[in-house]
Amino acid sequence: MSSALAPPTRLSAVQEVVVLWAVGFLGIIVSFVLFGGSSIPKLVATVGFLYLPLIPMRWRDEDYRDYGLTLRAWRQDVRLFLTFSLIVGPLFFAGFYLWVEVLPHLPSGLARLLSPHVGVAHFTPRLPPRFPEWVIDQLFVVALPEEFFYRGYMQTRLRDAWPHGRKVFGVRLGPAFWLTQVLFALGHLAIFQAWRLSVFFPALLFGWMRERTGTVVGAALFHAACNLFVRFLEVSFFGGA
Repeated sequence: MSSALAPPTRLSAVQEVVVLWAVGFLGIIVSFVLFGGSSIPKLVATVGFLYLPLIPMRWRDEDYRDYGLTLRAWRQDVRLFLTFSLIVGPLFFAGFYLWVEVLPHLPSGLARLLSPHVGVAHFTPRLPPRFPEWVIDQLFVVALPEEFFYRGYMQTRLRDAWPHGRKVFGVRLGPAFWLTQVLFALGHLAIFQAWRLSVFFPALLFGWMRERTGTVVGAALFHAACNLFVRFLEVSFFGGA
């Protein structure tokens, strides 16, 4: 082939992922600096997660389906989403309740480092205001773009570099899996609050689901459900909008 027709020089899979992650992370930080708590940083994150991977994908003549954005396994995705929700939901509620009981007994500085909420709380079930809007926002603006970028694109590309790993409940998990979840957690530090690193733990489930079904649909559903459940618990325990 003529050199004039050759595609651009390609980075290795690991370099490609780290560069795109850094560009996205920096874009979110800059938007926070410039626009503060407006909706602009969220828009920057959503657009970056959905479109940054398109640059190298076009070089390889790939599309979203190659990275798990497909309904080809939707039945399995829905089954896993419902199963995980039924198992994790009650366990997380119990853990959240115990954590709320512990928080008032911690030094105030430590409590603020580990939690966005501080003080005595009482559980009164209530939905956040405009809850249907929250559902749409969390699924299509937050969870789906993040799952495509991290579990779809990033986890797949890193697996190209590190295909090996140990099987965990029928799914092979190796360096690609672990690095994806670490970068996912670090990406949440665009707003520098230490408690945001806790997203590493649900990310382990999101990543496992992606490997199990071959798509990001179930992980996106569960991701959105987790965010909504946390918001429900925050409003129910601490009140506020």
